[in-house]
Amino acid sequence: MNGKDGFREECGVFGIFSHADAARLTYLGLYALQHRGQEAAGMVTAAPNGLRIKKSRGYVAEVFSEEAMRKLEGAPAAIGHVRYSTAGESSGVNAQPLLIDCKFGEIAVCHNGNLVNANILRRELVSHGSIFRTDSDTEVILHLFARSDQKEVEDALVDAMRPLEGAFTLLFITRDALYGVRDPRGFRPLVLGKLGDSYVLCSETCALDLIDAVYVRDVEPGEIVIIDKRGLRSLHPFAPEPHRQCVFEHVYFSRPDSIVFGRSVHLSRIEMGKRLARETAVDADVVVPVPDSGAFAAVGYSMESGLPLEFGLIRNHYVGRTFIEPLQSIRNFGVKVKLNPVRSVLQGRRVVLIDDSIVRGTTSQKIVRMVRAAGAREVHLRVSSPPTTGPCYYGIDTPKREDLIAASHSIEEIRQFLEADSLGYLSHPSLMASVENSADQFCSACFNGKYPVPLPDQSLGQGRLFEKTEDR
Repeated sequence: MNGKDGFREECGVFGIFSHADAARLTYLGLYALQHRGQEAAGMVTAAPNGLRIKKSRGYVAEVFSEEAMRKLEGAPAAIGHVRYSTAGESSGVNAQPLLIDCKFGEIAVCHNGNLVNANILRRELVSHGSIFRTDSDTEVILHLFARSDQKEVEDALVDAMRPLEGAFTLLFITRDALYGVRDPRGFRPLVLGKLGDSYVLCSETCALDLIDAVYVRDVEPGEIVIIDKRGLRSLHPFAPEPHRQCVFEHVYFSRPDSIVFGRSVHLSRIEMGKRLARETAVDADVVVPVPDSGAFAAVGYSMESGLPLEFGLIRNHYVGRTFIEPLQSIRNFGVKVKLNPVRSVLQGRRVVLIDDSIVRGTTSQKIVRMVRAAGAREVHLRVSSPPTTGPCYYGIDTPKREDLIAASHSIEEIRQFLEADSLGYLSHPSLMASVENSADQFCSACFNGKYPVPLPDQSLGQGRLFEKTEDR
């Protein structure tokens, strides 16, 4: 469930090398990845005479006007980024890619993930004279790169990434090469595709589909992919670590038409819904998804339970990034701005409401009330993931632990707060079975509290990794 009390999107990256329309294709790729971040967008194009950049707060279509695109066109390679801040404040200066000119020449980077030791590394760099322009953890990587004693770019990149702890899926671009990097645990996705003779790197396969590129494979955890005029080659310079792919990519973040971690997101969500129906069956008349993230789990629940699926809630897709409530006296719109009930579907019926997660619970409470006010006789809330009991430190913006309702309340207490007739969650074993992998391949710390990379200072929550220092 998305909203002010839900999980927020993370980031999306896209890069293409050796194509005459690199800028336009990157624009389209970012458009396909817009669901991964709506705060800011940016692009760097690379030509023999240098790198060009355009970035700003806003949606992809807002940032890249026709005039902006004309200034970026003509270069045969590009990288782009859509952002929702997980480390660093929400401001234009933190928009990515980040571009620098150093002893290795011009280089730009974009990042999906979160470095849990960024604050420690930043302090060390500042003590040795580094000056930071942003409060993004991504800038730490560029400082480490620029200070490397290595002679070649790829060696300096490896050198810069060795001290990093946490989640990092990265794209780098120089005048003559594109680099893709995935951290050794593989928290965040990165896929490799081909469009004719051109190589593409991006967060999800839905971006490949939009530009008619072909999915080749996933970039492996701990792999560095190098694409230049000689073609493609890869390095595996890091010590191997147990794989910890983020299971929430399949629960909520990735688009259902994508293949993520080698598995169809659509099939995973259907299976989550089926297993949810087996575990939390209830006498009811209709299955209703909370749009849009509950839709495919609701299909699975309907298939398994035999209950009809109907769309009893309609989402307004044109609300935008923010909604300004004009007067204190009418600040009771809440979730009604984004969702509206279909009374003919709900009236007099026992409704199974399907959502992907409950975080703080306040939005879920409003939705339950809305469905009941529209005439539902009973409202049974079913959640296609386990109770969320911990924040994410690896690239998803989540509330602090004390704000997560399941961290301090029983399921019965949550049900009472939500005012639902019943409440059921998918079990952790069923979640793992739904993605067709063993639990030790995935990170599900937000559900089970088993953090594969401890946060050096857990008082610094997600999005607050940087303390205020004198250089800011």
